[in-house]
Amino acid sequence: MDLQLLLALLLGIVTIIVVVLRTRLDAFVALLLASVVTGAVAGQPLLDTVTSITTGFGNTLASIGIVIGLGVGIGKILEVSGAADSLARAFLRAFGKGREEWAMGSVGALVSIPVFCDSGYVIMNPLARSIARVKRGGYVALALALGCGMTLTHHLVPPTPGPLAVSGLLGADLGLVIMTGLIFTVILLPVVILYARWVGPQLEDRIVPAVREAVYGRTAVVAGGAGGAGSVDEPEGLDELDQREQDQRGLGEPPAGQPPHKVGAFVGSLPLLVPLLLIIANTVTAAIDRSRQGALSGDYEVSSWTVPFAFAGNPVIALVIGILIAVYVLLPRWTPRSTVHTWFAEAAASAGLILLITGAGGGFGLVLRDSGVGDALAEAIASLSLPVFLVPFLIATLVRIAQGSGTVAMVTAASVTAPLLEPLGIDPLLAAMACTAGSMVFSYFNDSYFWVVTRFTGLEGTAALKGWSGITTAVWLGSIPLLFVLSLVVG
Repeated sequence: MDLQLLLALLLGIVTIIVVVLRTRLDAFVALLLASVVTGAVAGQPLLDTVTSITTGFGNTLASIGIVIGLGVGIGKILEVSGAADSLARAFLRAFGKGREEWAMGSVGALVSIPVFCDSGYVIMNPLARSIARVKRGGYVALALALGCGMTLTHHLVPPTPGPLAVSGLLGADLGLVIMTGLIFTVILLPVVILYARWVGPQLEDRIVPAVREAVYGRTAVVAGGAGGAGSVDEPEGLDELDQREQDQRGLGEPPAGQPPHKVGAFVGSLPLLVPLLLIIANTVTAAIDRSRQGALSGDYEVSSWTVPFAFAGNPVIALVIGILIAVYVLLPRWTPRSTVHTWFAEAAASAGLILLITGAGGGFGLVLRDSGVGDALAEAIASLSLPVFLVPFLIATLVRIAQGSGTVAMVTAASVTAPLLEPLGIDPLLAAMACTAGSMVFSYFNDSYFWVVTRFTGLEGTAALKGWSGITTAVWLGSIPLLFVLSLVVG
C-alpha cells in the first residue's frame, strides 16, 4: 500500500480519537476534521475534499436520516406510555421463578431495540431492584443481565440508530440486518446470563452501602448469590412500584370515573413488532421474487405482487406506521397534545447528534473513496491471508476502546469499510455485523453507559471492571465465531 495513503488513513482515525478525547469538540466535528486531514494528506484537491464531504453527508442522511428520527420517536412513546414496563413484566411471568436473569436479559434486549439503552436502563432498573428485594439477593446478576441484554440489541439490531447508520453507510439490506442482528442476540444472550450468574455472586458483597440500602432496605445483610439469604425490609409490591412510576410519566389526569391508563404487553409491542415484520416481509418477498427470476444479485424487474410489500416494508413507511400506532394506541386519549409534542422534541434532540455523526461518517467514507485511500487499503488487505471482515471488526474495536462510544466506533468502521465492499467483495451484511459487533468490546470509563450501569448497580473500581467491562467483552468475544459462520453463509 502507498505509504502516503496509509498515512492519510491512520492520521484520519487518530484525528477522530484525539479530538474526541482531548478537545472540547464532539464526534461530529471530529469526523469532519478527519475527512479534511485524510483528503489533504492523500493529495486530494482541497475543494474536491469539501465536495466529497458534503455529497457523502447528504447521500447518507437521504437514505437513513428519516428512519433514525422515526425510530427514536417510537422509543420515546414506548418509554412514557408504560409499554416498556408491561413488556418487562410479561417476560418475568413467562420465564417463571428461578429464571429472573433470563427474563431481565430478554427484557433488556427487547426494550433497547427502539429505546436508547441509557434511558432504557434507568426505566427498567427499578424492576431489577424490586425482584432482588423479593428474592432477598442476586441484584448484581440481575442488573448486569439487564444492562448487557440492552447492549446486544443497542449494537446489533435496527432501528437502534447505530446499526441503522451502519446499514445506510454500507448499503446493507435493513431487513437482513434486523434478522441477523436478532439471531446474533438470541445466540449471545446465554453468554450474558452465564457471565452474570458467574460474576454476580462474587460481587454481591461489593455493592456500595447506599445502593445496598436502596435495594434491600436498611437492615439488609445479604450473603451473596442469586439466592443469598438475609434479613430485609418488607418487599415493595411490583404493582405498587408500577403504579407509582406511571403516575410520574406525565400522561395527564384521566377523566372522572376513568381508570388509570395501563398498556398490555401485546398492545405495547405493536409499535415495534409491526414495523419489524413489515421490513422483514419486504426482504423475504424481494428474495423470493429475485429467486423466481434467477436474479439473485444485481438489478431485477420488480413483480407487481411484491409492490405492496415493498411499499409497506420500506423502512420509512414501516416506521411511520409504527409511530402512528404508538401515538394513537399506546397513549390515552386525554394526554395533552402539547405534552406529546414535547416528547417528540426530546426524542429529536437525542437523535440530533447521531444524525450529524452519521452524515459526517458518510462524508468521511466518500473522502476515503474519492481520494484513493479506499482502493489502496483494499489492495493491501487482499494481499493478506486474513478474513476480510476482520478489518471493520478490528477498526470498530480499536475506536471503541480509544474513545468509548459504540456508535462512533461502528460509524467510523463503516465509513472506512464502505469503499472496500466492491474491490474486496465483502458482503454488506457481513461488513455491517462486523462493525456493530466489534463496537461492543470492553465498555469502561470513557463510555457513558458504563457509568449508568455501574452507578445504578452500586459497583466501583475493580468490581465495576470485572462486572460490566467483563460482560461486554464476553459478548464481543462470542460474536467472533458468529461472524466466521456468517462469512461462510453469505460467501
